[in-house]
Amino acid sequence: MNHTLPLAMTVNGVHYEREVEPRTTLVDFLRDSLALTGTHVGCEHGVCGACSVLLNDEPVRSCCMFAIQADGMNITTVEGLSTQRGQMSTLQDAFCEKHALQCGYCTPGMLVSCHALLKENPKPSPEEVREAISGNLCRCTGYQQIVDAVIYASTAHSAESDAKKASHHVN
Repeated sequence: MNHTLPLAMTVNGVHYEREVEPRTTLVDFLRDSLALTGTHVGCEHGVCGACSVLLNDEPVRSCCMFAIQADGMNITTVEGLSTQRGQMSTLQDAFCEKHALQCGYCTPGMLVSCHALLKENPKPSPEEVREAISGNLCRCTGYQQIVDAVIYASTAHSAESDAKKASHHVN
């Protein structure tokens, strides 16, 4: 017997309506049904953080929840972090600039967690960054470069905001 439930959610700004089996995890739904493969499947127990996404702007482990639990909610995956398709966000650029990725497996989850941090706290201290990524495991032990990248992004983002404010005052 094939039992499915209706599911409606907004992912990266796009509204989707699908039928889903009740036992389908959110990470599997994102990867298999929506072809958003940036969210990685790691431990499948909520320990590694590779599957982190934003659910109504809060970081969650998408392997630990069923897709149906996200019915009616807004989800942002790593693909949705940039403001324009094909362009990287300030944070993604900072990860490249500061060599904050090695094998890349943890990178999507790290980016999602760091994005949430910067949205809540635009100028975090290194200790606050470490706390924010404490639930994300890096196999390559690149934590210091990740902390450096987030601090760098917060400075770059602050400079961009200041420039935008200054241009608005000139007009």
